[in-house]
Amino acid sequence: MNYETPVEEDARGIINRAHGVVPEWARRKAVLVTVIILLAIGLVAWFARSGSGVDEDGATSQLPVVTVVHPVARTIVGEIEATGTLAARREMPVGSVGEGGRVVSVPVEPGQWVKQGQVLAVIDRSVQSQQIAGQAAQVDAAKADAALAQANLDRGLQLVERGFISKANIDQLRATRDAAVARVRTARAMLGELQARTARLDIRAPAAGLLLTRDVEPGQVVGGGSAVLFSIARDGELELLAKVGEEDLARLSVGEIAQVRPVGADKTYTGQIWQLSPVIDQQSRQGTARIALAYAPGLRPGGFASATIRAGAVVAPILPESAVMHDAAGAYVYVVGKDGKVVRRAVKTGIVTDEGIAITGGLDASEQVVLRAGGFLSEGDMVKPNLAPGPTKPEGS
Repeated sequence: MNYETPVEEDARGIINRAHGVVPEWARRKAVLVTVIILLAIGLVAWFARSGSGVDEDGATSQLPVVTVVHPVARTIVGEIEATGTLAARREMPVGSVGEGGRVVSVPVEPGQWVKQGQVLAVIDRSVQSQQIAGQAAQVDAAKADAALAQANLDRGLQLVERGFISKANIDQLRATRDAAVARVRTARAMLGELQARTARLDIRAPAAGLLLTRDVEPGQVVGGGSAVLFSIARDGELELLAKVGEEDLARLSVGEIAQVRPVGADKTYTGQIWQLSPVIDQQSRQGTARIALAYAPGLRPGGFASATIRAGAVVAPILPESAVMHDAAGAYVYVVGKDGKVVRRAVKTGIVTDEGIAITGGLDASEQVVLRAGGFLSEGDMVKPNLAPGPTKPEGS
């Protein structure tokens, strides 16, 4: 019977260790621990090598990749957006210039075209008509007196040759005739004055144009020099009083073409700048560009309208809006240098087009500008640039 007690096994182990004999299970455990340690060392070395960002050729491999573009010069037709109020280019206020009185009739309506001298309103003239009739009678009486005085003078001249009257009598007859003729002229002048005053009771158009407003009705009593009763746009010419910023106003010139669109209208109207404001409003820092417009039913004075004004053509680099950022210091972009470092570059921006923003200063076509993700970068960051597809040369090159 082969039976070993625990005492015997412990005794055998003591004897084996004493003679340098290692059990099998101990050897296997040592090998396993060694393999685990070697694997750990290898992983640490691999992670350390990967985190350095440098491969065997010395090139960057783990740097963030950013998309960059080259600024491309283009010919840009400048446009300035402005808003303003429509008005008559030359508005003529019309009132009563005569003595005034009760309005009898108003034969015109707003929106009608009127001719120069056309009657706009008629004022009662019954009293003035009687005065004219009375003065006309005074003219006839003066003419009769003058005729009698002339006849007396003619008879006197015949008698003086025969010696019946003296030359002194002839002088008296001649003076009487001259006075009678003068009274005729005076009476006629007074008659003309009354007729002129009566004619002024008719309110007439001072020039041809479009009648804009009518503020008088039959039965109304008006006085001389009263408030404006009618307003006329001379020749129907209109304009847009476009409010333009101080900087944009300096870019405009007389003769520039503008497209005007009234609020709520689908149609645009072509106009032309005929005057630029010589002063700038100190509060709004804006000036007025007066855009002349031909008459059209869709243009109503007093209405609000927007205008797109051509401001000439310029050649400037264009960048997408995503590449240009702004802060308290102004507009800027991030440029990637040859060493892969990000550099902040202040720029001057110009016209905003459908293709992007014109850069009027701070860049040249050889630089690489970060297209996107500029907000996540800081100056001095190392990046790997990736040139975006698209044109790389200026137009016409």
